[in-house]
Amino acid sequence: MADEKTKGPASQAFLDIEKIEDGVVVLKNGGLRSVLMCSSRNLELESTDSQNAIISAYADFLNSFDWPLQIVVHSRRLDIKPYLAELEERLKVQQNELLKIQTSEYIDFIKNFVSLSDIMVKRFYSVVPFDPIESTAENPIEKLGSLIKLGAPKKEELTEEKFKEYKTQLLQRTDHMTLALAHVGVKAEPLDTEALLELFYNLYNPEEYGTKIFQQQ
Repeated sequence: MADEKTKGPASQAFLDIEKIEDGVVVLKNGGLRSVLMCSSRNLELESTDSQNAIISAYADFLNSFDWPLQIVVHSRRLDIKPYLAELEERLKVQQNELLKIQTSEYIDFIKNFVSLSDIMVKRFYSVVPFDPIESTAENPIEKLGSLIKLGAPKKEELTEEKFKEYKTQLLQRTDHMTLALAHVGVKAEPLDTEALLELFYNLYNPEEYGTKIFQQQ
């Protein structure tokens, strides 16, 4: 049996996340992040004029920010088990024999289809940042340095009062991004604490997707 002292550091030690609180991701360097789950649009289904209008609106969207913006596309395997379980329950209470046979055949079809290939689903996220060092920069050079991470920023002690203050500024940015995305025809909704925990768990444990690990406190 391996000696306890020979064990390496916990995986959390390699993450940049300090904690997740009130729907806000708090980084170890003191920065705050809000994550928006966004809908999608298929440009190929739009007319040429509509495509040009959407692209123009998207350019205005990008130019409306004076802070960094991160857009994440996450592909994950779709967990079909809850859907199959719901169909099984309906099958048990189905009284019509014809519908019962059709439901049973449909369940078998879904099981066989899933066994042949993984069903993937894409999720789109926008990450809204707020970094205290950025907000306290006194001139453009200092602000530019904070944005592109020149040097190691000093971590500021994040008291409860400062957390509330910074969160307010973060939410202002989040609201601005939500409205800006709406002009492009994209609906955006901020993730709460439970959704953020599930998202990051699935990102770091893709093989266990679909397992409910965290409970809302």
